[in-house]
Amino acid sequence: MKSTQCQVAIIGAGPGGLSIATELKKLGVDHVALLERESTAGGIPRHCGHSPFGMREFRRVLSGAEYTRRLTAQAEKAGVEIRLATTVTELGQCGELSLSTNEGRQQLKAERVVICSGAREKPRAARLVSGARPQAVMTTGALQSMIYLKQQRPCKRPVIIGSEMVAFSAFLSCRHAGMKPVAMIEAGPVVSWWRLAALLPRLLGTPVLTNTSLEAIEGKDKVRAVMLKRPSGELATIDCDGVIFTGQFIGESTLATMAGFAIDTVTNSPLVDAYGRCSNINYFASGNLRYPLKTAGQCWREGRDMASLVKASLDGKLPDRWAQTNA
Repeated sequence: MKSTQCQVAIIGAGPGGLSIATELKKLGVDHVALLERESTAGGIPRHCGHSPFGMREFRRVLSGAEYTRRLTAQAEKAGVEIRLATTVTELGQCGELSLSTNEGRQQLKAERVVICSGAREKPRAARLVSGARPQAVMTTGALQSMIYLKQQRPCKRPVIIGSEMVAFSAFLSCRHAGMKPVAMIEAGPVVSWWRLAALLPRLLGTPVLTNTSLEAIEGKDKVRAVMLKRPSGELATIDCDGVIFTGQFIGESTLATMAGFAIDTVTNSPLVDAYGRCSNINYFASGNLRYPLKTAGQCWREGRDMASLVKASLDGKLPDRWAQTNA
């Protein structure tokens, strides 16, 4: 089995991971390896053909795809080793990583590891929505992958479930693909994101229904309607041909959990054990893994701070509260 070494390994090449890797090189770390299971770096924004991205980083408005291309180019120019199609399958206690690659299983030993595995949307099954399993029921990530990566249009008149920031990203993606959402559904009394954002879909003919919950999806092979519970408690049916579940993000913490680590959701810090004790400075967590959902720009900014913390750890200059790790 092939075995290699590096100073810092970063798991996940989204905006946060790219930011950490680039900043570490600027701080003088010689060998930084960025591990990404997909065939392209960039994380979720690479699926987004719409704007706005890049205002913090590049002082201009970019599409998500162009934004991630620029972040990736920065990392490559800085000398970051980007390993694509590389999945981390196990974390050892002292920075040993088991990898699955196109060339087979490999081992990577890193002095420090930063987990930037991001977050995922809660799918339909986890939301306990009844009905059959027709086509065109998807999350925002699946929608944007089909539209921007595969140039497909999965439906024409979907219903969008949720009103977090990502729901409006789904709305813009639908409009980009020539799809016209028939409604945006929010179970709470107001939209979850910036309230004025609800003006956009309304101005474009898509009602935003608050205090409304999805009860069932109707249709066997294809979606034909959804059943909703309105504020009065009455059930109503809306005709549609697709359902897009958005938001309710869950941090991708499987690797850390399997290794016995818990995620500190309050501060940038080394990973802690189940009792909140900092038991291992080999591992750090950053980005949406810690507290979903941050914007791409927020993950990028947090990544620069995390790079400074990791560099301090390599130099033996961690703050006192984390210094007693393996004593």
